[in-house]
Amino acid sequence: MLIEKILNGQTDQYSLLVKRHQRFVFTLALRFAKNREDAEEIAQDCFIKAYKALGTFKQTSKFSTWLYTITYTTAMTFLRKKRLDTSSIDDEDTFIQLENHTSGFMANGYEKKDGYKFLNEAITQLMPDDAAIITLFYQGEQSLEEIGASLNMEPNTVKVKLHRARQRLREKLQYLLKDEVKELL
Repeated sequence: MLIEKILNGQTDQYSLLVKRHQRFVFTLALRFAKNREDAEEIAQDCFIKAYKALGTFKQTSKFSTWLYTITYTTAMTFLRKKRLDTSSIDDEDTFIQLENHTSGFMANGYEKKDGYKFLNEAITQLMPDDAAIITLFYQGEQSLEEIGASLNMEPNTVKVKLHRARQRLREKLQYLLKDEVKELL
């Protein structure tokens, strides 16, 4: 097994694990961070932490479940630290960034007709926990039990949270699509 090779000194094999999981780790990190730079930093931190803790992986669950647990906790820690560095809404730079984001969204509205793009936009508007559960279930194709192990929850709790996250996602999609229809008319 690849993990055993790495633990037995073939550390160059770790790049194979990274290649297998980097896209999903980055996607999950992006769901939390909402911007590419922070997501890249979170993903990099996750793979460093996973490498250092690889000896603690018990192999009773899938490696991806273990890695996504690291991703989740790393992202939450990162976001908590980042909240401490928030700037005032009265800050001129913040206003300019908000104005540029809004005008950019309107200019790109016609390009976002693809349902997948609307779905991703709606997921980015969800709370981080909702986005994580939706992403793990649909994109990660993890079972309720695996998600529960990743997020340290009971499978029934995950099922309820997934149901509620779907409802909130539907509301976000309805809002986005309603605005798209208005723009087309």
